[in-house]
Amino acid sequence: MFYREAGDFKTSYKADSQTFPIKFDRYRYYVVLFVAFALIPLVINDYWVNAIFMPFLIYSIAAIGLNILVGYCGQVSLGTGGFMAVGAYAVYKLMTAFPEVNIFFHVILAGGITAFVGVLFGLPSLRIKGFYLAVATLAAQFFLVWLFNRVPWFYNYSASGQISAPERTVFGVEVTGANTDAWATYLFCLVFTFVCALIARNLTRGAQGRKWMAIRDMDIAAEIIGVDPLKAKLSAFAVSSFFVGISGALFFAVYLGAVEVGEVFGINKSFLVLFMVIIGGLGSIFGSFAGAAFLVLLPVFLKNALVGGLGWPTDLAAHLEFMIVGALIIVFLIAEPHGLAQLWRVAKEKLRLWPFPH
Repeated sequence: MFYREAGDFKTSYKADSQTFPIKFDRYRYYVVLFVAFALIPLVINDYWVNAIFMPFLIYSIAAIGLNILVGYCGQVSLGTGGFMAVGAYAVYKLMTAFPEVNIFFHVILAGGITAFVGVLFGLPSLRIKGFYLAVATLAAQFFLVWLFNRVPWFYNYSASGQISAPERTVFGVEVTGANTDAWATYLFCLVFTFVCALIARNLTRGAQGRKWMAIRDMDIAAEIIGVDPLKAKLSAFAVSSFFVGISGALFFAVYLGAVEVGEVFGINKSFLVLFMVIIGGLGSIFGSFAGAAFLVLLPVFLKNALVGGLGWPTDLAAHLEFMIVGALIIVFLIAEPHGLAQLWRVAKEKLRLWPFPH
């Protein structure tokens, strides 16, 4: 009785093919948006924004980008951390070179620069795939980190090699620097997350998304029926890198404020985003959000429950986190390859028929 479709009929193809064709889903979606945009900014504080909301929003964008490449197009990538670094250094150079331009446009341009770099490193996907493509993107990860560490121009010849985000405002409210308000940085990242998710959702449900999935399922058959593998694969790399670049720009400029590329955007970052996609669900926009939420909330929960509540050592709680994540990845890959998103879909199917048996 909680989740019914009875009487929820459609009279046009447009109504039937909308993103949320069921009224209950639409209402739930509007409620979530209302809470996110109207209520949370009123009660949020620095701890909540820095520990939960900002990492969740930024990692969600990165997970959406990687999911488009891996989940929808089937192109394995281990270079997410390097592409996030491209977005971070691109927005830094733009902010310092053009201080009069709004940071909103800097973040978008940083995503565009990352998309161009992603297409360059996506060229090997035209000849190789699977494990060999993963190794090629891993090489891109190490090369990009090495490049940003070794070329002083990228960090404006700073003696420490560290980059720091200058203060920037949007409509007179600071969103970068030391004097930002929690609600301002939260809303700034939320707008980008909402727009990126909306774009990704429409792309994956349209003709371009069908081409990506055709390449993923069987590239030879897709080419026979008229899908151009060159355009499909490179467009997936471009869109994926665009989202990852935006997440890297926000991660540096709005969240951290200062970074050293080797420590922040190393190989661990690539694996973290990949684990979000695997646990959340391959080929699912909702799964990207679910995986990001899980891996952001898990260390916070363990820290508060085990370290703060039971008095466990911090390093023991950190090791337990690695064990839990590793075990879950194995379980999901074996038992449920489509992750948390599939569990959510199954739960909705059960609720549609409850209390009657399936």
